Amino acid sequence: MSGPDIVSMGCRLNIAESETIRQRLKTANVKADELVIINSCAVTNEAVRQSRQAVRRARKASPDKKIVVTGCAAQIDPVMFGDMPEADAVVGNFDKYDPASFKFGLETNQSDIRVSDIMQVKETAPHMISAFAERSRAFVEIQNGCDHRCTFCIIPYGRGNSRSVPAGQVVDQIRKLVDQGFLEVVLTGVDVTSYGPDLPGQPTLGQLVERIITHVPDLPRLRLSSLDGIEIDTRLFELLTSEKRIMPHVHLSLQSGDDLILKRMKRRHTRQQAIEMVTRLKEARPEIAIGADIIAGFPTETEEMFRNSVDIVDACDIVHGHIFPYSPREGTPAARMPQVDGTAIKQRAKILRDRIAEKKRQFQADLCGTVQNVLAERGGKAGYSENFAHIAFEEPVPEGVIIAVKVRHGKDDKLIGKPL
Repeated sequence: MSGPDIVSMGCRLNIAESETIRQRLKTANVKADELVIINSCAVTNEAVRQSRQAVRRARKASPDKKIVVTGCAAQIDPVMFGDMPEADAVVGNFDKYDPASFKFGLETNQSDIRVSDIMQVKETAPHMISAFAERSRAFVEIQNGCDHRCTFCIIPYGRGNSRSVPAGQVVDQIRKLVDQGFLEVVLTGVDVTSYGPDLPGQPTLGQLVERIITHVPDLPRLRLSSLDGIEIDTRLFELLTSEKRIMPHVHLSLQSGDDLILKRMKRRHTRQQAIEMVTRLKEARPEIAIGADIIAGFPTETEEMFRNSVDIVDACDIVHGHIFPYSPREGTPAARMPQVDGTAIKQRAKILRDRIAEKKRQFQADLCGTVQNVLAERGGKAGYSENFAHIAFEEPVPEGVIIAVKVRHGKDDKLIGKPL
């Protein structure tokens, strides 16, 4: 049984969940090698378009297989995908964890829609703790859904309200991964820093991280996915800045560097709060590398407001950036606001990308001549340092080992180093 073909659109969480689907279908002995599963994304209208395009490509490439659409776009608009002649079935974001959702005996030309009300889901079940690995690194889902309603975001309607995985189950999953030989675990979710309020005792993300560090002593590297800086509590801050097994790489959900735009986005932090958090982090642990998500061209954004976003790249020393040209998402408040010209949005996105690329080049130049501990991936040809610098090796090493590498020079978007 070879398993299904799965196409993952969008975020790392989707990639991790695709692996969970694969594992659960295998465990349940579902005849999945006849399936193509499109795990869709709904973060922008463009993401939905690309998801639909992936469905059409899948049908063309695999005319004899069942095409199943799942993920956020399928959850939000199942009828749209159900009306596609290329799709055999639409499966919701919660339903995709039930192997029975992928068992077919369809004799009709109408797509089968199996989508539950995601807003009624109250907990994250053990099978939703997901791991995806490149033999070395694993992604573990600790939380799903979101209680916030940022004006640009449709994702809460695809993922439901925030719900957390009990700490004991997270620890057990990570312990199993370490026993299988994984050397790095990335904690992931829709809104990771909102972890805990729905659980007994209301544990915080900091308490969960502390529990992992304490109870999985053989885990060499723990990394956190995107964080909401305003929710970094005292214990999490202390761990990020003092625990060497937690990687010195903090990716922040900034979205903008302008206070009025942040307010119109319904974000909960100010520009100054973001800068102060980064300043405190880097003062306490200078090797921390900062990443950030920033949206270019949010509705009503003037040139002056945009310059504040450009300037925050320097103020927060952002070297790993995800820049999103704003795209109106139907059903969100921001889509009804006065829009910025599309050409201006593209220009602003390029300016932001260029500024971050400039910061990254300096970051890489500063690493030349240093020795970095790198987790070897991709067949032992390259990997990531603790601060998430991508380093290619002059000579291959065994995959799945952490190795000291002397950084020689930079080339294109990565560094070149000699394994020691």
